[in-house]
Amino acid sequence: MIDYVAEADRELDAALDEPMTLAEYAAHVVEHPTAAAHASKYLLSAIESQGTRTVVEEGEEKTRYRFFDDPANDGEHAVLGNTDVLNAFVADLRSIAAGRAKTEKICWFSGPTATGKSEFKRCLVDGLRAYSQTPEGRRYTLEWNVAGTTTDDVLTYGDAAPEYDADWYESPVQVNPLAAFPRETRERILADAAEADEDDVPTRVETDLDPFSREAYDYLADQYRESADDSLFSRITDPAHCRVTNYVVDVGTGVGVLHAEDAGTPKERLVGSWMSEMLSQLDSRGRKNPQAFSYDGVLSQGNAGLTVVEDASQHADLLRKLLNVPDERSVKLDKGIGMDVDTQLLVISNPDLEAQLDQHAERSQADPLKALKRRLDRHEFDYLTNYSLETQLLRRELFDETDVWDDADREAVEERVAAGAGVTVRGDPGEPATTVEFAPHALEAAAMYSVVTRLDPDDLPPTLDLVDKARLYDRGYLREGDEERTREDFDFDGDADGTAGVPVTYTRDVLAELLADPPERHHPDLDVSSVVTPDDVLDALASGLSDAPVFSTTEASEYEERVVVAKDYAFAVQEEDVLEALTHDVSVDEETVAEYVEHVYAWATDGAVETARGEESPDPLLMKVFETEHLGRFDEDDYDGVEPSPPVREFRSGKVVTALNRHAWERRDEAFRAGDVDLAQIPAVTAVLDATDWDDVRRRYPDLDPGQWVDPPEHTRTAELKEKALAFLVEERGYTPASAELATTTVLEGVSHRWD
Repeated sequence: MIDYVAEADRELDAALDEPMTLAEYAAHVVEHPTAAAHASKYLLSAIESQGTRTVVEEGEEKTRYRFFDDPANDGEHAVLGNTDVLNAFVADLRSIAAGRAKTEKICWFSGPTATGKSEFKRCLVDGLRAYSQTPEGRRYTLEWNVAGTTTDDVLTYGDAAPEYDADWYESPVQVNPLAAFPRETRERILADAAEADEDDVPTRVETDLDPFSREAYDYLADQYRESADDSLFSRITDPAHCRVTNYVVDVGTGVGVLHAEDAGTPKERLVGSWMSEMLSQLDSRGRKNPQAFSYDGVLSQGNAGLTVVEDASQHADLLRKLLNVPDERSVKLDKGIGMDVDTQLLVISNPDLEAQLDQHAERSQADPLKALKRRLDRHEFDYLTNYSLETQLLRRELFDETDVWDDADREAVEERVAAGAGVTVRGDPGEPATTVEFAPHALEAAAMYSVVTRLDPDDLPPTLDLVDKARLYDRGYLREGDEERTREDFDFDGDADGTAGVPVTYTRDVLAELLADPPERHHPDLDVSSVVTPDDVLDALASGLSDAPVFSTTEASEYEERVVVAKDYAFAVQEEDVLEALTHDVSVDEETVAEYVEHVYAWATDGAVETARGEESPDPLLMKVFETEHLGRFDEDDYDGVEPSPPVREFRSGKVVTALNRHAWERRDEAFRAGDVDLAQIPAVTAVLDATDWDDVRRRYPDLDPGQWVDPPEHTRTAELKEKALAFLVEERGYTPASAELATTTVLEGVSHRWD
């Protein structure tokens, strides 16, 4: 049996160190400056500690911080997309940490619902927690013990009896241990630490002891002032009274989160409240004693780390109280007691906060909220415009698949985008559970539809539609025949993309309803009634728009029109699968392809080919056999003996040679020659030679009858081809027999007119 208690012991032991003396801590800081990092630098260090990766978003390659993939929780709260927004935040954070600019700013994250703002907050909290448990991310604060100086006095948050050895009290606001040093000594420690720090952001400690720690410090100073001679600081910070301990950053300890439902006066929400009944129990020496303070406000909890105001429109009154916190770094517990604060402020809201901030905008300079608006540095989250990311998000929402897909393996990403999913659905009590299948491309179709509702059609060139734009945004390129075009080839504005459209919550709910009640259909041998196809998904998404309260009448009408291009896309990807299923066994080895391409290149340039016998003229019969038997593009009527007809000549020159020339031009600094490269591996060439359409299928299989596909007679060519196609889709493309039956039927019915 697993000893779970022992595992828990090991986990805690790995996260927590033995307490150290203040002197030991100072020496540690000189060697490891991050141990004393101010809040913004600490958050920046946590983000940078996970490194970066390359992604494609909006059709462009971007560098993304892995921290936002939530590696601390295997991606459970990863922020999908919005990489530009996250990078801009990190850039601002670096400026704040370095004290170069924006130090007075409060970072404001806004955007429509279901754009990832809540995941962003959880990712930050989880990431800081995980970082604080690593050796390089340890976070430290002070503990105090005044027991033993007299027989009666004890430092306490309440009425606990003194226990001497056990009577240690940690700073309730995670004060930086260097704050205990006099300022000049503190600056000397930081200067020495800077010499060993490779970071371009120096560590700053600009806060003094918190009121609770100051109470302990002053009490000890009073006790030892007369007897300490010239060692007063040593007596105050003696290991019997003061020690440094590390803590795990979490909500309430280094992270403060103010939720929408949190109530109280602004001061209570910000820093905490007095426990007045405690004052009579404490020796306050004629003043309020900070030991009677609760320290449960958001700034107190987030000191030395992160302060988040969630759903900020519910706390608009509080935001004005935060105005001076970033630059003054202090708040008042009471009019007689202040507290220094070191925290990174974040405000998260839906668009409704903007409306509140602009309510007096017409008053211009007299706008009472003008100063607040100036302090809020806005970062706007948008809906995803990459359908692969949207598919990933749908799988998270529906199946709790939390791993983050790595763009570095694009082929693997595309396989996961296209993949189907089986879901166990429980019925009424007493009824057995059933498995409902999202057919391959069903989730992809839903994701594509969601994305095309979010794209701006106004900047589309005449040759592209919204699906083309979505594919460009997702892959970074569009392939038109043998030509590849990138984002730079198009003049997209992009500002309106992702600002509106169908949210993932709507799509998720529609798909969940389909799982509970899939469309009715029948087949004599297969359970097709438990399969949800791409068309089922798109029909359900479109039909529910008018009744969904999240859409206006205009939006519902506009989004319903866009389902057409998504249906065309869904048919096209299924068609590609079925074409491959019918022709996959008609393959050519790379050596034969390379030989053909070399002969075509020599034919087009009046050159020669290298053979074992030396240079020879290109072989017209070899090219004819390849084009008729291997490619299946032409037949005997397209040749006069071995001489090619104009269509054959056009194919060779306009497709194969053009692809080679483009490859040569792209590598013109390498003195390209056809014999210098692996001709069978040039993408533009393989795109031409691998292209298969229904005309190829008709030439290869003249006996195929699409009209018989649903129930083909035995021992016919149609029956043979159907068996082959279904087997390929099941074995190689992840279909079930039922979903393969439905997909092939849909496609063959859609192309049957080609045989009429």
